[in-house]
Amino acid sequence: MKNRLRCDPYNLIIAGVGGQGNVLASRVIGDMMIHQGYQVTIGETFGASQRGGSVMSHLRISAQGGFSPQMPEKKAHMVVALEPMEAIRVLAVYGNPDVRVLCNTRPIQSVGVICGEQMYPETEQMIKWITSLAAEAKFFDTTTDALALGNPIFGNIMAMGALSSTGDLPMSPAVFEQVIKQKVAVDKVAINLKAYKIGKEMI
Repeated sequence: MKNRLRCDPYNLIIAGVGGQGNVLASRVIGDMMIHQGYQVTIGETFGASQRGGSVMSHLRISAQGGFSPQMPEKKAHMVVALEPMEAIRVLAVYGNPDVRVLCNTRPIQSVGVICGEQMYPETEQMIKWITSLAAEAKFFDTTTDALALGNPIFGNIMAMGALSSTGDLPMSPAVFEQVIKQKVAVDKVAINLKAYKIGKEMI
């Protein structure tokens, strides 16, 4: 098999909060890679995910062999953040001078922020922080486009589409279609394919 990974192993983190479809995204990407002959290990951490807490998935993808699902600190190659504050949290631990970031700019505020007990930074400030912590960072508002499709959950599929456009991983729409057909009901396949295409065109 020709190695089409930017790095081997390729260390990918998908970060978000509970309810954004983080786990589904990691499973779909993992299955896409396995379908093409790569070895994948996935590790996940949950912080009160049912209450909108942090959810982080580590994917380690390789053509050579299996690796520990928990990647070493400062070793991420790509961070796909479904929520901007989660990008900052991940970069503080796993970032490095070469890391790349794809980030949804729509914030999801915690109960503490809503109640006035905590402060949530302005979007512009978070963009500056993320940019300063990464070799390259690209931002988009998947939430708005997902709502136009009828459900904000499609933002995770759009983020996968955006990742496919970076060229870091072999993530063709054809392979995505094969995998998503195994994950969702038949009547939901077409809209997921549309969300993937929208995300792909964001980058």
